[in-house]
Amino acid sequence: MTLKPGPWRITFDTNPDDCNLRCIMCECFSPYSSVKKERIEAGSAKKRMSIELIRQILEQAKDSPLREIIPSTMGEPLMYKNFEDIIQLCHEYHLKLNLTTNGTFPRKSAEEWSRLLVPITSDVKFSWNGATKETQENIMLGSHWEKVLNHIKTFIGIRNEHALKGGNRCQVTFQLTFLENNVDELADIVNLGIELGVDRIKGHHLWTHFKQIENLSMRRNAEAIERWNRAVDKAHHVARTRLLPSGYPIQLENITYLDHRAPIDLDPNAVCPFLNKEAWVNTEGRFSPCCAPDQQRKTLGDFGNLYETTLEDIWLSQSYQTLQKNYKNHPLCVGCNMRKPLSSGESLT
Repeated sequence: MTLKPGPWRITFDTNPDDCNLRCIMCECFSPYSSVKKERIEAGSAKKRMSIELIRQILEQAKDSPLREIIPSTMGEPLMYKNFEDIIQLCHEYHLKLNLTTNGTFPRKSAEEWSRLLVPITSDVKFSWNGATKETQENIMLGSHWEKVLNHIKTFIGIRNEHALKGGNRCQVTFQLTFLENNVDELADIVNLGIELGVDRIKGHHLWTHFKQIENLSMRRNAEAIERWNRAVDKAHHVARTRLLPSGYPIQLENITYLDHRAPIDLDPNAVCPFLNKEAWVNTEGRFSPCCAPDQQRKTLGDFGNLYETTLEDIWLSQSYQTLQKNYKNHPLCVGCNMRKPLSSGESLT
């Protein structure tokens, strides 16, 4: 059967204004961010997506390449009041769920969430930014090291139990933002992941949303780049010399060397892993081509709103085709932290 044109994965910005932490690098919830204050002063309601929009898009995407969806990667998706409906939609449309969470497991216990999520998730990415309590809690403000560590152990235990019975075995990932604050703990984060049975350590370089965090970027100057590259060496040494409890090696993703051009261009030979492969839909239904911060990705163009048109029409539109051809000339794409070397293969966001 010939499939309709469309993405293999869609990210829905379900509830970007809901979070119970204040991570210092977060576009919306950092102590340095004015987003929440401006929203309150403007009298605007929190942005939350209609579950009916999600259902409508999934119905339209039948017989397309779509096989996976992601709930909001901004804010904490498990705070979305219709999250259980998303789980049901995954069962109904035979889709996998790819989840990024801060590991606090709001609204239910860690065990309750784990038993709901394990059967239908492809990957659960726990935001993780330190190998010590002090570093983790100083970056992810409001986080409690011991509590979240126990939540991850609970999740991995239930994941392993489910897989041993012949059920789905979802990947578990530690997802970092690479920062001056945690670069010296990178190898120890890999060690911690191995001890816990985490399958993958993945991260990306800092989006410097605020002047106050510009000095935390590992791309900012030659000295920072050199320190980053030494940390990469140590992290890969750990990954080569220690195996997971399963006997397999841990995967490292995006933990790669930077060169002198990194302050301007992460890797001039790298390509966009998202165009013509993935789609993003914001809370108002606007289609976006990538995961850049919402205000910045608006500069890539207006491709349409899913309340007014179909995903297939946007996918085949002239404006989207033009972006695919010309994105390397766009300033946002030149400085993007997410581009990948040609050899990296498909995105595993």
